[in-house]
Amino acid sequence: MSTTYAQTADSGVPRLPLGDWIDDGFDWLNDNFEAFFDALGSGIRSSVSGLTDLLVAPPALVLVALLALLAWAVGTWKIGLAAAVGLTLIIAMDQWDNAMATLSLVLVAAGAALVIGIPIGILAARSERVSRAVRPAMDLMQTMPAFVWLVPVVTLFGIGVAPGLVATVIFALPPAVRLTELGIRQVDAEVVEAGHAFGGTPRQILRGIQLPLAMPTVMAGVNQVIMLALSMAVIAGLVGGGGLGSEVVTSISRLNLGLGFEAGLSVVVLAIYLDRVTAALGRRRLGGKSKLRQLRDRSAARRAAATNSRDEPATGQEATKRGSNA
Repeated sequence: MSTTYAQTADSGVPRLPLGDWIDDGFDWLNDNFEAFFDALGSGIRSSVSGLTDLLVAPPALVLVALLALLAWAVGTWKIGLAAAVGLTLIIAMDQWDNAMATLSLVLVAAGAALVIGIPIGILAARSERVSRAVRPAMDLMQTMPAFVWLVPVVTLFGIGVAPGLVATVIFALPPAVRLTELGIRQVDAEVVEAGHAFGGTPRQILRGIQLPLAMPTVMAGVNQVIMLALSMAVIAGLVGGGGLGSEVVTSISRLNLGLGFEAGLSVVVLAIYLDRVTAALGRRRLGGKSKLRQLRDRSAARRAAATNSRDEPATGQEATKRGSNA
């Protein structure tokens, strides 16, 4: 009799071999779906490595300029300037390639989490039965310690980028589901009833009324998904996830304070950049205008004024002609 079993028996409660059942379940998955997990892992590695190659292909300063322009276009010039300074700091610390590898992992994981989470949130908002079924799963995924998710995914995918990304998706998924459901449920019922009164189908009401009105809350969920994905991507360095996470793990194993600080500061810069850009996109959904939108409106106004100025002399000449003919 094992010590654990004896202690449990002494308490009067029989031991529940939950761990053994989970081990058997994962052994069964490995035996029956090994080819599927190998193909999925290969696809994940190809996606992340392809995006990383794309990000590191141009000169670092060129990409910094593009990312800063993106931040300025969706936000303000202050956000763009801060992005340029922070990203240039990453280059100066010689962490650019690692930062781009982490950014690739975060973008792919966050994209997968949103593609999975938003439809589930929509279904949960429209069906109380689905909501009750999803809620315990989201509680488990959100409250389970992040390190625990590394164990099952390594069992299925081995060491490398694939287990890190799958664990990141699991950890970052709940906000996409919860905030999508919350945003749709908060839409005024009278507005939805008006849509039904005008003969709108459920799909038309979802696309034309519920999702647009819920978009600020959904964008808050997008922001949370990206932040959680970034935090988990660093932890994924423990299983060979690469990027800044591997640098943090190396700094811990070697007690290299400088390397750890540089990698950690690079993570902070990425987190601030992604947070500000997604927050700016969320504010645009609330009615604010980005700098790009303002420039587009000004350009349209100038074109309209130029067209009117060209039309006025022609109109005057035609009136003079009509007067002389009369």
